[in-house]
Amino acid sequence: MTSYIWIKTLHVVFVIAWFAGLFYLPRIFVNLADNQDAAVRERLLTMARKLLRFMTGLGVLAVVLGMVLLGGYGVGAKAGWMHVKLVLVLLLIVYHAYCAVLLHRFGADTQRRSHVWFRWFNEVPVLLLFAIVALVIGKPF
Repeated sequence: MTSYIWIKTLHVVFVIAWFAGLFYLPRIFVNLADNQDAAVRERLLTMARKLLRFMTGLGVLAVVLGMVLLGGYGVGAKAGWMHVKLVLVLLLIVYHAYCAVLLHRFGADTQRRSHVWFRWFNEVPVLLLFAIVALVIGKPF
């Protein structure tokens, strides 16, 4: 296998792992927003902090390898679909950062959104993933 194939493989694996965290962390938020038991709350906060730390590394690796594919190999560099994909990836990074803000608010006990709000918030990465995969597979423009 060539270095390009290895980099692409690792990029896809790290993207999948990053998305696993992006799907799971807001589910922890749903439980935090819905639970008042102090012991359960502390356990969920610990889980969320560890998950955020781990998924941040995965996200960084996914983005760096994507930049290597784009800059080093020119994958999709001049294609319109790639420009849209990059905007969506930027939105994912903002979503990830906002998850860190929300976790801080939960830790400080200043978060006031309902579990219903977090159930809807949890759907954002699903929509972004669908759009990104459709662009990468379909290359519509």
